[in-house]
Amino acid sequence: MFGLTIKRVLGMAVVAVVAITSVGCSNVKKTDYDELLSENNELRGQIAGLEGERAMWLDTKGKLEKENADLAASLEQMKASGQVGQEGQIGDAKMYMRDKDVVVEVAGDVLFDSGSATLKSSAKKTLDQVASVLKSRFNGNPIRVEGHTDSDPIKKSKWASNEHLSFERALAVERYLSSKGVSGSSMYSAGFGPDKPRGTKAQSRRVEIVVLGG
Repeated sequence: MFGLTIKRVLGMAVVAVVAITSVGCSNVKKTDYDELLSENNELRGQIAGLEGERAMWLDTKGKLEKENADLAASLEQMKASGQVGQEGQIGDAKMYMRDKDVVVEVAGDVLFDSGSATLKSSAKKTLDQVASVLKSRFNGNPIRVEGHTDSDPIKKSKWASNEHLSFERALAVERYLSSKGVSGSSMYSAGFGPDKPRGTKAQSRRVEIVVLGG
């Protein structure tokens, strides 16, 4: 896109140069010549600006690609060292790459009782292991803790909606990870309710801890 824009502006500059040359060979007023010269200089300035933007874009693209490669390498190193199982298991959680992000997924039924946003005692061992991995491998990376539910309407619990429940569950996980030393300034919670379902209701009920890669 940048290349096409620069070529277009450059073409306009060439036209302006030709016009200036033609003017110089005729008896056109000096004011007309000055206007064309000013337009040519302006177009040259636009070209320089676009070249600068293109360089910045390429630099940002390179940095993001390196960050993504580093995340993928970290996951492979953790598997090789035994910190994460070869299939990506961390206790009852599973860890995998999704596009540019590293995702740690924990089944909702592992973490919470039905309709509850209070962590089960049995879930804390897995979250302790997850916290250890996040601190050792992804310290400083932005992390989004996502809550997801199935599509069954809420009838008996205190929550107003599945979205509300999913957010409170994500927040409970975020707070626990923060209490175990994961940087709170790099984490935030989001509730998606039933908006991103899986194949079954049990699979849809989950919390995803997403290490953002760009």
